[in-house]
Amino acid sequence: MPEFTPRARNAAEFGALMGRMATARADAPPAPAYEPRPDDVIITPYGKCGTTMLQQMFHQLRTGGDMDFDDISRVVPWIETAPALGIDINAPQRANPRGFKSHLDYESLPRGARYVVALRDPGDAFVSMLRFMEGWFIEPGALTMEEFFEGWVTGGGPGGKGYWPHLLSWWAQRDNPDVLILTYRGLTADRAGHIRRLAEFAGIPADDALVDLVLERTSLAYMLEHKDRFDDAMMRARSESSLGLPPGADSAKVRVGGRHSGELPPALAERLDAIWAEQVAPVTGHASFAALEEELSRTRPPVQLPPIPA
Repeated sequence: MPEFTPRARNAAEFGALMGRMATARADAPPAPAYEPRPDDVIITPYGKCGTTMLQQMFHQLRTGGDMDFDDISRVVPWIETAPALGIDINAPQRANPRGFKSHLDYESLPRGARYVVALRDPGDAFVSMLRFMEGWFIEPGALTMEEFFEGWVTGGGPGGKGYWPHLLSWWAQRDNPDVLILTYRGLTADRAGHIRRLAEFAGIPADDALVDLVLERTSLAYMLEHKDRFDDAMMRARSESSLGLPPGADSAKVRVGGRHSGELPPALAERLDAIWAEQVAPVTGHASFAALEEELSRTRPPVQLPPIPA
């Protein structure tokens, strides 16, 4: 039987695997740079902040219900990984407007397209990322939250710059007409309203029948039923071949989401609050993510959000 590289059992092993993965991506054959068009839509939240749901929402809107794909990132390509996967990022897509995935901040993406971002509470994004990595790159239960936190909080994640620079970069663009800023909680609490907002932003006509179809196909039940389309199959295969990881990793992105604040150890919650106070509050004028989210809900069409647990 072939020998496989074990999944990470501590923070050092996880860091080593991520380094090897980055090297494998960097060693991919040269590929043409992405050339934006004015009607392109780039869906670019930070990791675990609603990207996959927005990809599915967008693709269902523009195609009227196409599900003939093996990986959502084949039909809404991921800009950063396209060269490593041999995807022609500038090729025609199944329908217009073209759509793309990214996790980059505003400054790291080329100008000339339209951009959709969902912001999520940092504690929720952190816990969701750990759960996502377990079973793929990390042996389930091997890393404590405290161990995983050190890499995540210093930018060891999608985009390379980290959660905080990503949030501040897009916050500065909140009045840019080519940028649509949503929140994860608003997106999940009022999908029908957000389907209409996304359709309007992308210039896609959406009658009640299409909204109802997209509402059904972005439901947790539907996406769980078809979770093999939303499990990063192409990147998983790439990681297994380039890193020698065991096959059949659990890379499912469709999980029961929501709030994870109750799972955070108090010391980590306090550190997140301290970083917010130091880096985010002076720029945004908001003492917490909840306050920032409230402003977004006031300055955009109203969304009925569920109360935040005390």
